[in-house]
Amino acid sequence: MLNRTGPRTEPCGTPLVTSFHDEDDALVSTLWVRSLSQLQIHLTVVLSSPHFTSLFARRSWGTLSKALLKSRYATSTAFPVSTQLVTLSKKEIRLVWHDLFLVKIIKEVVCKHLETNAVIANSQHGFSKNKSCQTNLIYFFNRVTSWVDTGNAVDVAYLDFSKAFDKVPHDLLANKLVKCGLDKTTVRWICNWLSKRTQRVLTNASSSSWNKVTSGVLHGSVLGPVLFNIFINDLDEGLEGTIIKFADDTKLGGIANTPEDRSRIQNDLNRLERWAETNKMKFNRDKCKILHFGRKNGMQRYRMGDACLDSSMCEKDLGVLVDNKLNMSQQCDAAAKKAKGILACINRSIVSRSREVMLPLYSALVRPHLEYCVQFWAPQLKGDVDKLESVQRRATKMIKGLENKPYEERLKELGMFSLQKRRLRGDMIIMYKYVRASHREEGASLFSRTRNNGFKLQERRFHLNIRKNFLTVRAVWQWNSLPRTVVEAPSLEAFKQRLDDHLSGVL
Repeated sequence: MLNRTGPRTEPCGTPLVTSFHDEDDALVSTLWVRSLSQLQIHLTVVLSSPHFTSLFARRSWGTLSKALLKSRYATSTAFPVSTQLVTLSKKEIRLVWHDLFLVKIIKEVVCKHLETNAVIANSQHGFSKNKSCQTNLIYFFNRVTSWVDTGNAVDVAYLDFSKAFDKVPHDLLANKLVKCGLDKTTVRWICNWLSKRTQRVLTNASSSSWNKVTSGVLHGSVLGPVLFNIFINDLDEGLEGTIIKFADDTKLGGIANTPEDRSRIQNDLNRLERWAETNKMKFNRDKCKILHFGRKNGMQRYRMGDACLDSSMCEKDLGVLVDNKLNMSQQCDAAAKKAKGILACINRSIVSRSREVMLPLYSALVRPHLEYCVQFWAPQLKGDVDKLESVQRRATKMIKGLENKPYEERLKELGMFSLQKRRLRGDMIIMYKYVRASHREEGASLFSRTRNNGFKLQERRFHLNIRKNFLTVRAVWQWNSLPRTVVEAPSLEAFKQRLDDHLSGVL
């Protein structure tokens, strides 16, 4: 625990912050001669000083940069992230670092450069502006369902890097920072921030020896994920198949009708293996799996290096269970089971049944499990729809005074939509983003507009239910049916308000 009242002493024996009651200049002088990582670890202590923020604001950026660049070494004590510290092996310990707000400034500088110059490939959806797990899943599986719908066999490789954030070599990262066009001062600052670090692990009363840190971007740092995105950005180069990433979570997919098609996928896997070797990374081959889609799939065995990749019937993709039938029933089962378990825990633990207590608990703890990325995995079968709805039926029936009322009356009295109507609302909101708001660039590749009306979309033909029920097909008719006043809302917030008014009159 940090000492919030007395001096903090590090291995070299000198205090990091001598006292919260020090004079302004003495405090900052002490801070400046210490290492950046120590400042990170003790950010909570530093911010407790009432004069620190205003004092730092008076210092010039150049002076502060020089002070941080001149730090002789960086030492930090990190704590394992686990509730069972005693049982952790050395390999299972993950170090988490805390950020100095200066690192956040550097992050903004780097992100602005990356966005202005479109440095990061469109295939990267992790830690990227206006992208998320949901956009990743929708974009990739829009292609997969389209291929399967037209009678193709499709193979998708789920790839997993081994300790990806911990193994980024600092020298290779520095070269990639220069190649992406960052100025020398920023690159030097980042290299100084990463280099000459030592760390130890403290558990209970025991601590490890100090060890040098020669690779990795820092866990828990706001800058770490951005640097990792830059490092992995060239993973796409030379690939023929479709690749998509969320940070280090990578999927590679392609049509696999003929031996030539399957050979192309194998060649891409070989290229990815060579990239990993060149960049001193490593795939965890035991966790790399192949999903086969399509009725006439030849179930090809693929290799990565000298190991064969196992085929799988179902994989968890960014928190969503995806099976080779693409009907989403397994995900519906898992979501309903998790939500019911939490609702049962609330039922056992909370005495009050008032709506002021139960409704916030349900909205915060239960419903998110039923709606995480649901625009991607929306239930296709009536049994799955009812299974999810039954959770909200049970939750509303637990509220005092509503036990004997019909479900529709309970929803009306609570001012709630059914989960089915909430999914429709979510579909329309993400459609607005694809057509008019933050996802327009990606929406241009997912949808085609009609000639007569700029906001109307062409309805696509389909053969299979998995395509019919996918967002980019099922939501088009609903979108085109919205009143013009709703579609032409000037902002997302205005669209939500007008949409809610419209849906209130829809059964």
